[in-house]
Amino acid sequence: MLLLDFKSIISTDENEAHFLRLAQKYMVDLNDCEESVFLAENSCISPINQLLSSTVNRIVHKVSHAIASLRRQYIHFPETPEEIRLNQLHFYRRAKFPRVVDAIDFTHVKLWQSPGGDTAERFRNRKGFYSLNIQAIYNVNLEIMDVVARYDGSTRDSRIFRESIRRALFEQGVYGNAVLVGDSGYASASYMMIPLQDCHTPAEQLYNESQIRTRNVIERFFRDWKRRFPVMAVGSRMQLIRVFPIITATLILHNIVRRFRDEVPSELEITLPAPWEELLAQDDIQINYIPIPTNRRVTEQNSGRQMLIDGHFER
Repeated sequence: MLLLDFKSIISTDENEAHFLRLAQKYMVDLNDCEESVFLAENSCISPINQLLSSTVNRIVHKVSHAIASLRRQYIHFPETPEEIRLNQLHFYRRAKFPRVVDAIDFTHVKLWQSPGGDTAERFRNRKGFYSLNIQAIYNVNLEIMDVVARYDGSTRDSRIFRESIRRALFEQGVYGNAVLVGDSGYASASYMMIPLQDCHTPAEQLYNESQIRTRNVIERFFRDWKRRFPVMAVGSRMQLIRVFPIITATLILHNIVRRFRDEVPSELEITLPAPWEELLAQDDIQINYIPIPTNRRVTEQNSGRQMLIDGHFER
């Protein structure tokens, strides 16, 4: 299906036709990650190792662009009332948290080489390595619904969301009473439900417990995506301009296999520079948040959260 979509976009020659036949197999069986063309920069290209490295990189670049160009078709934020209600129902069944349309979080994708130029140091994150900071919004089925993947590693999560089109649409009321769930790195808003720093009532405790259980899908999303496409965990040695479409392409493929309920392979026959848990932890860059003083618990910004606590979690 996907192959037919992007095959017509690529001008093929003999080598590229050979690659497309291999790509079709990989898209059906993503467990063979050591043979995935998306790991060409990490030398996991044994089925086509007879091709010159430059040719492989060119093919990866063209196919990644072809798949990424299908973003609007495969990465789709719920827009209609029916789509929004369905997502809210699925999240409510998970932890009894009402009105949640999607969850939001960030992760970093490591860059093994400096992007170069006058702004290169902006890509150095708080842990000291070059990276891209990726904003991801996803549903309860771990499908990506929206992604922003253009910011350097030093950019704060809150700024990326503040400048995103998705926030602008929430501010305009496009999604009605729908809300996102996120961590304390976000500013509380009528459409952004973040945890309380401390709980004073049973209702607040229930709110926090439900919010955390609802948000637990976040860790699974990044874990599944990066295990399915280890280059997202190990990092990319490609030029920065080539990393952007690879990120989008892997997210599109991730969505397709999630819709088929395909499970992440438990073991991958590739050489990793470190254990999985260590690789995943390096991309989780936490910010030290400043707790809101108790005497300012209910403000104009978080009054929507308090109304939800009083209306749904108060017993």
